[in-house]
Amino acid sequence: MIDTIEKEDNIISEEEAAQYDRQIRLWGLDAQKRLRGSRVLLVGLRGLGAEVAKNLILAGVKGLTLLDHEQVTEESRRAQFLIPVDANGQNQAQASLERAQLLNPMVEVKADTDTVESKPDDFFFQFDAVCLTRCSKDLMVRVDQLCASRNIKVFCGDVYGYHGYMFSDLGQEHHYVEEKPKVVKGSSEANDGPEAKKPKVDPNETTMVKKTIGFCSLKEALEVDWTNEKAKSNLKRIPVDYFLLQVLLKFRTDKGRDPQPDSFAEDSQLLLQIRDDVLETMGLSSELLPNTFVSYCFSEMAPVCAVVGGVLGQEIVKALSQRDAPHRNFFFFDGLKGSGVVDYFGSK
Repeated sequence: MIDTIEKEDNIISEEEAAQYDRQIRLWGLDAQKRLRGSRVLLVGLRGLGAEVAKNLILAGVKGLTLLDHEQVTEESRRAQFLIPVDANGQNQAQASLERAQLLNPMVEVKADTDTVESKPDDFFFQFDAVCLTRCSKDLMVRVDQLCASRNIKVFCGDVYGYHGYMFSDLGQEHHYVEEKPKVVKGSSEANDGPEAKKPKVDPNETTMVKKTIGFCSLKEALEVDWTNEKAKSNLKRIPVDYFLLQVLLKFRTDKGRDPQPDSFAEDSQLLLQIRDDVLETMGLSSELLPNTFVSYCFSEMAPVCAVVGGVLGQEIVKALSQRDAPHRNFFFFDGLKGSGVVDYFGSK
């Protein structure tokens, strides 16, 4: 009986094959089956959360749980396309549920209106991946450490004005396959000469290569020792957004919220003070993060949510399907420059 169930579960139905035809052609049937068997928890249903939800539902995960305890406000609705215009005062996850489900009836979408802080440890163990947005640093570190013990993939992300980031921890050994051009052995015939014996790349043929990559924890990535000589030598190439993230996470910890446009003057001064304190604690100069940063990190901007949500959703899909090389481990997007950068922070 068990063998029969497993065998049937391994078959893509005609309806699924039609729904996911383009994706199956893009990343293969095995990858789509892995996605179809995956359950994801998404915390935070503001602008970024909505983008991630859309991408995961359209990709065809098995189930997606939307967790958010906050109520819809005029500001939160501006960058969130899943919430109806008349939903002010409703719970954000509940208000997003209907439109999210309509994107793909084959995905089981649920809304959870609890606070993520109230969830017991074993709540997270039912998922294959957890994506945290709008969460405190302490909570993200806790969930990351918790999920690492069960080999559950963890993603974090946020958008602050023109800036956004994502972080991923896929464990110490993440296995994936990557499509590479096929290498054809050279001819061994003597009269062909030495050039013919060299391996050649055939642009018309590809082969799947198995690879393994390791990740560090969020705690390690955020607690780099900048007094270390090696770290100091790399300082010039570190994205400024890494330090901006540290400042914004500290603001969130201290105030229990993000910087608000309606208290711009007060929050700007607080951000500058936190910038000085955070960088001084790291043994770094406050000049690393110029004063102008305060003008560009308020509220969520829909275009930035779309870019960061696209990358974050793509990385979750890649990790669950075990197809293609993942970003390791930060992605920072600067909307002022219109560019993003991937960088790794960790000892390994």
